[in-house]
This record gives sequence, structure tokens and C-alpha cells, in this order.
Amino acid sequence: MKISLIMPGLTIGGVERVMLELAKSFCKKGIVVDLVVSDASGPLKNAIPSGVQVIDLKARRVLWSFPRLVKYLRKCRPDAIISAKDYQNIVVLWAVKFSDVVTKTIVTTHIDVSVDWKQSKGLKSRLIPYLVRYCYPWADHVVTVSQGARNSLAKIAGLPMEKIKVIYNPVLTPELLVKADEPLDHPWFAPEEPPVVLSVGRLTEQKDYTTLIQAFALVRKERSARLMILGDGEDRPKLEALVQELGLEGEVALPGFVDNPYKYMKRAKVFVLSSKWEGLPTVLIEALACGCPVVSTDCPSGPAEILEGGKWGPLVPVGDVHSLAKAILQVLERPPDRELLRKRGLEFHVERAVQQYLELLRAYPNNPAARRAMRAQAKCRKAM
Repeated sequence: MKISLIMPGLTIGGVERVMLELAKSFCKKGIVVDLVVSDASGPLKNAIPSGVQVIDLKARRVLWSFPRLVKYLRKCRPDAIISAKDYQNIVVLWAVKFSDVVTKTIVTTHIDVSVDWKQSKGLKSRLIPYLVRYCYPWADHVVTVSQGARNSLAKIAGLPMEKIKVIYNPVLTPELLVKADEPLDHPWFAPEEPPVVLSVGRLTEQKDYTTLIQAFALVRKERSARLMILGDGEDRPKLEALVQELGLEGEVALPGFVDNPYKYMKRAKVFVLSSKWEGLPTVLIEALACGCPVVSTDCPSGPAEILEGGKWGPLVPVGDVHSLAKAILQVLERPPDRELLRKRGLEFHVERAVQQYLELLRAYPNNPAARRAMRAQAKCRKAM
């Protein structure tokens, strides 16, 4: 079987890491994998798994990649396609239709669209909901990464529930646990230093680090602690100004992107997800697997499913500074059993997700004669 994994680029993000993990796992099972990207110049180009062929469509925008994507499909004729992100999915579905290639197509949504689409700006973003409603029925399968995201997509896009399957992201790998054990040379994590509150993610409105920093300011009034946020993004100037305004320059660090956040997760006293919306927040699962106590907003969607309604860590309302501060203090004062947290995180192992994707793909015939028959049937349907 040959599978094409298609996404916009190789920028740093949870979706991109998920697709790279799928590529690596499929290769290990003897599947031929093409990683097809509109632009292959991003920072994750050095993280491409061995054995994966990168197809760079050399387009600065996803839409501009359409002609080359059609050409690729006609030439390589993959047995199956897995595409990620709604705008990319729409372009892929049109390309499959235009190329007249019979292939099993799976489109994946990694966010709760009920919030994400409302936050979107610009003409393209406003058109996406209508295009999704029109185009997603063409896919063989639609995959979301949480039950909440599934419910939102079904309601807003008008898709039948049976069309949408939930597959949790392939998060936990043996490599992650090895990286968590690597030494961490940072003065804040020395034995006698104050506890570190950690968060990891892009510095954007979605992650709502404004609320986290304001909550941390309340925590500092009660006890000694430090806050570290790993990641970068357009909100950096605003967040740095807030840190200065609150007089927290020596207690809050924004070191930017790091290659290995897991060694920080293993040593932090609490991990905080302050997001306004998600799909299935990978970093929350990673923190659990590293044994780090967690606090999260009960945003749509994913955290409540991961934490089973608060069983594995407090859930607080989105944007509630006081509730977030109270939950952080609670965990710092009465930390849960780290080994139990690790066991919960390991339930999101990569092998489970890979097997679920393969189950969707197994219905597709593997022999050339059967595939030719499918193409002939498709052409007959078009002619009718």
C-alpha cells in the first residue's frame, strides 16, 4: 500500500507533529509513504522520518499548490490519502475529484470548529465552513481527534455522525519517554529552587497566555514560584509587556521554541493548559505521560476527555483568572501521584491511533485488478 500524507507545510505545530508520527509508524509497518507539502521549507524539515519521501509542491500558499497536487495524484496514484487541516482538506478533495484518480481519502480535523471558525478572520476563513459542508461528503472518511470536535463538526457542517470517526492523536512514543529522561541544564530546575509552573505552545490568542500570566501573578501573592512558557508566536510583544506591567520580569520566562520540551515537563511541578479552544491538546497528554501534574481550562474540546472530567487534574472555566490561580495553588500544595498520571498518558500510545487508521484503510482493495474495477465503476457513475 502507498499512502500520501498531505499538509500545508513543515512549521512547528501539533498537527504537523502528528502527521510526522503517522508517517514514521506507517513506514515501520512496510507501507510506502509520501509526505506531500505545499512548502517544505519549514523548521520541521529536519524531523522527517527516514524512509519517508517528501514531495515539495513549492507553493507559498495551499491554493497555489492545486495544479501540482493534481499532477502528483495522476502520476503517483496513491492507494490512500490522509490530509490534515480544513483548508488543505478542501484543496485535496477538489484535486482528487479533478484528477479522476480513485483513491481512499481521509480528511482530518484537529480543532473544535465551533470556536475556531468563529475566531477566523478574512474572506478565506469565512468561506471554509461553507466549503466544508459542500466538500467533506466527498471524502471516504472524516476523522476528528476528540468526541467534542466530532459533535461540533457534525452539527456545524451538517455531516451525519456515522461519517465521522474519532481517532485520538498518536502522541505517546518510546522516543518521547527517552527524551524526557535527558538532563536539563537550567538554573530554575535546581533542587532548592522555587517550583516551576510550565506551559508549552504557540504564543497566540488561542492559547490565552494573558490569563495564565495574570493567574500566576495571583499565585505569586500566595507563595514563591516561577512560570515558564515554551513557544513562540505573534503575541510575544503583548505578553512581554504584560509581564513587565505586573512586575514579574524575574519570575516569568519566555525562552521561545525548544527541541525537547519533555525534559521540562518531567521536572516541572505543574503543567498548565490555558487555551480558549483546542481539538485534542497533545501537550496535555505529553505532560501526563511525563508524570507532570496538570491544570487545564475546560475548553472545547479535548481536555475534559483527556482528564476524564477532572479525574486526572483540575478543569477550570476558560478565561477565569481566579479559578486558574486557585487550581495551580491546589496542585502545588497537594500534588497527585505522578506514576498514576504516567499510566493515564500512556493510554494515548501511537500504536493505538495507527491501528485505527489502518482499519479505515483496510476496506480498500490492495490488488491492481480490484482497483481498476473501482476506477471503472467510478467513471460509470460519472457518466450516468
